[in-house]
Amino acid sequence: MKILAIGDLVGEGSVNKLRKELENIQIAENIDFTIVNGENVAQGMGMTTKIFNELCKLNIDVITMGNHTWGKKDIFSFINNPKIIRPANYSKGVPGKGYTIVNKNEKQIAVINLIGRTDMAVLSDNPFTCIDGILKNIQADVIIVDFHAEATAEKLAMSYYVDGRVNVIFGTHTHVQTADEKILPKGTGYITDIGMTGPINSVIGMDIEASLKRFVTSLPEKYKLANGDCMLNGVVFELDDITGKTKKVYRINT
Repeated sequence: MKILAIGDLVGEGSVNKLRKELENIQIAENIDFTIVNGENVAQGMGMTTKIFNELCKLNIDVITMGNHTWGKKDIFSFINNPKIIRPANYSKGVPGKGYTIVNKNEKQIAVINLIGRTDMAVLSDNPFTCIDGILKNIQADVIIVDFHAEATAEKLAMSYYVDGRVNVIFGTHTHVQTADEKILPKGTGYITDIGMTGPINSVIGMDIEASLKRFVTSLPEKYKLANGDCMLNGVVFELDDITGKTKKVYRINT
């Protein structure tokens, strides 16, 4: 089985890039299951109904979110759609769900979304105890985790915490694809961050000049989306159909 994870969509141009490239990648790589992180897709923060409907027209199995889940109020009209999940360790009582189980290719595939607590400026429950609770209560042939977190150490710690209990764990949020894809000792596929789908000439998807002004002057300059051509970052995880362990992990860049 081959799983494709597409890095954080940043801005509406990323949807056009995805529309152009996704089917070609899925065919070329013989992809069975596709996950896309969409928390930055609407003007860099959140998701609108229009964009959600556009993404639903593509061959995407699950859309994950992150710290900007509530960035656009539209989200409350579709957050309970089975196609989309938000971090499972958000406060109890918020709408939406933190994981989903999809039946595909005669397998039950669980996708879990978690958010980190280090330098995230988001109040959330402990992701480590949260994943324990979820794993005790679900049954699936394949379990995939999108850990939306800032700190490399937190992502690495989580990867070893769930090694052997999930099939795949990948990081999102930093928008910079890391080169540390690997198979952990107990067979779980891992990468610290799968990267970004968004403007090439940018500061993690944002306008360069606006970003520089913030860093040079320390003034609260408002971020704005960068323009221009977009890149697509993603990672493919190939699983052994018998053991479920990861056989191969490799990055995709177009």
